[in-house]
Amino acid sequence: MDMDTIRLNDIRRMRDEAECLADGATVDAAIDRMASDITGQLSNADPLVLAVMNGGIVLTGHLLPRLNFPLELSWVHATRYGSSSQGGEIEWHAYPNIKVQGRTVLVVDDILDVGHTLLAIVEHLRGQGANEVLTAVLVDKRHDRKARPDFKADFAGLELPDRFLFGSGMDYRGYWRNAVGIYAVKGL
Repeated sequence: MDMDTIRLNDIRRMRDEAECLADGATVDAAIDRMASDITGQLSNADPLVLAVMNGGIVLTGHLLPRLNFPLELSWVHATRYGSSSQGGEIEWHAYPNIKVQGRTVLVVDDILDVGHTLLAIVEHLRGQGANEVLTAVLVDKRHDRKARPDFKADFAGLELPDRFLFGSGMDYRGYWRNAVGIYAVKGL
């Protein structure tokens, strides 16, 4: 058996042993609530929605059809993780390709864990002259290690325990962003 097969078997086994914390219906209901809240606040704001690559693309794809008002869409790519499970320095791979000056911007990401990356994106957008920068995440992790003690997402679908999560946009070693629902890695 070659190393790629062994690695994929380990990735599959990890998924099979993981604990489901939120099934697909629970995730869909959370996205519905987020969409309702976002619509209530931004339907007349002509917002720019920025998906944070790679994790925010899944939530953005599910969220956009539920937002029945005009908006522009683009993306940003900044990360502290890459395919690692440990965060490092923030690496910018792509800045927004639409001017944010004078705009209301909604930044959509998969999870607010510690929040260094999301906070850096928010601060960058404010520095570029955005009038208002709001954040939307599918998961806000419960713990007291946030980048700033008062840092919260403006729109959060679910609050989940401080475990290693994957599915619905979140990954395990680059895999399982496509898993329906949200899972916690066994033992982590």
